[in-house]
Amino acid sequence: MSTTYGTFPGSRPRRLRTSPAMRRMVAETRLHPADLILPAFVREGISTPVPITSMPGVVQHTRDTLRKAAVEALEAGVSGIMLFGVPEESKKDAAGTAGTDPDGILQVAIRDVKAEVGDDLVIMSDLCLDEFTDHGHCGVLDASGRVDNDATLERYAEMAQVQADAGVHAVGPSGMMDGQVGVIRDALDQTGHEDVSVLAYTAKYASAFYGPFREAVGSSLQGDRKTYQQDPANTRESMRELALDLAEGADMVMVKPALPYLDILAKVAEAVDVPVAAYQISGEYAMVEAAAANGWIDRDRAIMETLTGIKRAGADMILTYWATEAARSLR
Repeated sequence: MSTTYGTFPGSRPRRLRTSPAMRRMVAETRLHPADLILPAFVREGISTPVPITSMPGVVQHTRDTLRKAAVEALEAGVSGIMLFGVPEESKKDAAGTAGTDPDGILQVAIRDVKAEVGDDLVIMSDLCLDEFTDHGHCGVLDASGRVDNDATLERYAEMAQVQADAGVHAVGPSGMMDGQVGVIRDALDQTGHEDVSVLAYTAKYASAFYGPFREAVGSSLQGDRKTYQQDPANTRESMRELALDLAEGADMVMVKPALPYLDILAKVAEAVDVPVAAYQISGEYAMVEAAAANGWIDRDRAIMETLTGIKRAGADMILTYWATEAARSLR
């Protein structure tokens, strides 16, 4: 019998895919529970958790259930929790004063979680006014109804101080105001909170995928945020924002949303020597859950595939509503 050589490929990448053990050994990207941060909502004036209809499995927590969620995240190996406060509707006003009230829901929640988990879980807080304003924008408005950048910075400085006083480990300014990182850093340093870090929302795009989040925080927004959040068409703009945030003292930087902006995430990760986060936002979560509920995709595989893709693009940390569940699976 004659044998013909050279007909078949000499290089066979499939050899490294032959078994789960082989694939695990040669995997280039590895997810770990410590990569994950859990965003969580706490609502004032409720006695039982309120389901968020557009985000199946996610709720607006009571103070008690938030404490429990924090403990569960810690036990699963999650590194951090990002807190969003939802005040009673009657407490919203044009200046978002509930956001700087030491006894406001977000500051109370920070103290609750700090009392429960101490320094074992990194407690982060959303530093923005949109949850607390009756107009739903991320800052105070001027006479023409536009967000007043510099007046908003003054409010952010106050927010930083009260959140730090409550015991937060890291603040997350998400309003996309020019100069916000520098003002917040100065406010923290001048009030004895030098150890509180700033996770800058460096590239936050005016995305269609925030829809479910509006329900989650009971947003009062009319219109859009296109005058201060980034245009989805732009890349260079995100790198300019990155340079500014780093110059102003950002300790960590973030890209938000995650999946539609993996190219931006990769560019940011390549350019910096600080930790990089990505936020897998409400619309990303809702799409997977809705498709899985209809039997169109394998839910568990889709969750891990999206998280792996975000990590592969360069994220050191991923904010995801699946954080505790995914961490348990990874362990």
